[in-house]
Amino acid sequence: MNGPQDVGGRHGFGPVVAEEEHIRFHADWERRALGLTLAAGALGYWNIDASRHARESLPPAVYYGSSYYKIWMTALETLLENAGELTREELATGQALKPGHRADRCLAPQAVPQVLKAGGPSDRPGPAPLFKVGDRVRTRNHQPAGHTRLPSYARERTGVVTALHGAHVYPDTNAHFKGEQPCPLYTVRFTAQELYGDDADPTLTVSIDAWEPYLDHA
Repeated sequence: MNGPQDVGGRHGFGPVVAEEEHIRFHADWERRALGLTLAAGALGYWNIDASRHARESLPPAVYYGSSYYKIWMTALETLLENAGELTREELATGQALKPGHRADRCLAPQAVPQVLKAGGPSDRPGPAPLFKVGDRVRTRNHQPAGHTRLPSYARERTGVVTALHGAHVYPDTNAHFKGEQPCPLYTVRFTAQELYGDDADPTLTVSIDAWEPYLDHA
């Protein structure tokens, strides 16, 4: 889907303001938001692609009017409500009205470091790649109603494969519980002029990670 998160190349959002690398949170509630998201993920109702899709499915006015972790929390409420773990009434009152369905899957504090260390690897056995480093490829006019990792500004554009990363979970299906369907993942480099027109800086390039279903030979 073309969600509000997909703002690459659009005017009106101002410059990207880089922060110091050591800055992780701006307030204590943001730490709690990260902790709640991690703990709720342990319930097993969704995967990383489904959770990302929940954030990107927020209405533009909500998305643009929210901070990073506010977006996380709003999407988490939806995920938990859809899973039947909470209700609108519980959200409104801030009080649990019934026990959780999967309380036995709670993430114990002592298990958190190992969970964070393990992460969520997405590499899988998969088919042989159709493209190789140096190949010119063209992205497809990819306009799905559901989740996709192909940004709108890079659709129907020609670039060059600069890296092959093996086969990885295909997010477009995984986000909707239609199977992981691993497929080759590439890094593709585009000139800024190819993406944004003749007025773009000719010295700049943009690289994206692109799954094989997004690509054709140029």
